Amino acid sequence: MKRRMRNTEMKRGAILEAALAAFSQYGLHGTSIDQIASLADVSKTNLFYYFSSKEELYVSVLRNLLDLWLKPLRAFTEEQDPVVAIRDYLRVKLEFSRDHPAESRLFCMEVMQGAPLMLTELQQPLHDLVENKIAVIRSWIDQGKIAPIEPYHLIFTLWATTQHYADFRVQVEAVAGKTLEDPAFFQETLNSLETLILDGIRPRT
Repeated sequence: MKRRMRNTEMKRGAILEAALAAFSQYGLHGTSIDQIASLADVSKTNLFYYFSSKEELYVSVLRNLLDLWLKPLRAFTEEQDPVVAIRDYLRVKLEFSRDHPAESRLFCMEVMQGAPLMLTELQQPLHDLVENKIAVIRSWIDQGKIAPIEPYHLIFTLWATTQHYADFRVQVEAVAGKTLEDPAFFQETLNSLETLILDGIRPRT
């Protein structure tokens, strides 16, 4: 039984990985079930045993991505030192952009198209999580730990600056001649973002 369950999870994981590779390159409408089945080395019939449609598979990939993408944000708490918390968040999000560029690009593509299949996820779980973390940031402001800034824009800035290196990887490489896969460039990027953002939120004296 355990062996069968393990094999099932491995097969499902292989299909999701293949779907991510195809969707992130060709989008939902440019990808066929045959392409995904071929990449996952399964039959089309076998693929439909795990996922009833291409759309279900697409949403499953995006949900997995959203959960992984939001994990660092969930770690924000009122008890933390905000400078430490945001510095850690920047590092983790840059690591995500370096290690999971396909996932980041796929999410970007979905949002740019109006998130037709993920709008409910964005309006409820994501919205609720962000509202919770907005309260944390406002608490830091009230305690005088950071400057009085609009929390929404802090979160949007953290997302934009870190995801840029995955979503616009080709542009970054064309201009800078490097990507986050270069350890020195990764550290340079992290140091620069820390300076720009952390200096911007430190309490004014």
